[in-house]
Amino acid sequence: MKAVINNSLTHYIDIGISTAQPVVFIHGFPFTHKMWMFPGGQTEALSGTNRLVAYDVRGHGESEIGQGIFTVEFFVDDLIAMMDHLKIRQAIVVGLSMGGYIALRALERHPNRIKAIVLCDTKAEPDSNEAKVKRSAHIKMIRTDGTRVFAEEFMKHVVAPESFETKPEAVRSLQSMIERMAPIALCGTLVALAARTDTSPVLKSIQSPVLILHGEKDALISPAEAKAMKEKIPNAELQMISKAGHMSNIENPEEFNTHLVDFIKRNS
Repeated sequence: MKAVINNSLTHYIDIGISTAQPVVFIHGFPFTHKMWMFPGGQTEALSGTNRLVAYDVRGHGESEIGQGIFTVEFFVDDLIAMMDHLKIRQAIVVGLSMGGYIALRALERHPNRIKAIVLCDTKAEPDSNEAKVKRSAHIKMIRTDGTRVFAEEFMKHVVAPESFETKPEAVRSLQSMIERMAPIALCGTLVALAARTDTSPVLKSIQSPVLILHGEKDALISPAEAKAMKEKIPNAELQMISKAGHMSNIENPEEFNTHLVDFIKRNS
């Protein structure tokens, strides 16, 4: 389905039980809503008990790119406008990596709209200078060498080394999502991520239930960072996902879903 959200055409799915507790999924960069729909994935695990909404963030997947000028603030505006469009007053929000950045900022700006939050392989701190320089290098790589080269390089960091052997089809699907993304959208999102605000000051005041799910082999955002975030959030739960890197929901969906389903059941 598609809808005009904040003057931009946005692609989304709205499935499951329409009268049940809504769960909104926000994908990571540079993927699409389909990362939640892999065989044995999250939409499959929850479609029988909840209303599920997953959408392509502006510039990603089948959502409109526009001028390619993005900020995380725009992404938060889109999330809230999407919920308004679907008449969702309050949702459980699940965000991975970039999706977690969006979810945390949305919680900071609109705490009454989020009933509970699941933060997957993400963090509250902004990019360090080193990370900003790396994003700049990625923009140069995309412009000089193209999306395929960037996709191949990026995939080396977002899944655990063994996942290339144990989950080859999933790895190929994820890489294909990157390769299909327009260069202007890739570059625009990299700038947005480098410029995002620091949401760590709000962690201590979070009242909503929080579940942190994190791949034990995440090479982009370390498990130590997940543990540090857990300590700052009152009553937050943390579950490390074994045999998984940054894409923990795809690399070990069985373990990921066990914790996710239990948390959502307790907070629906």
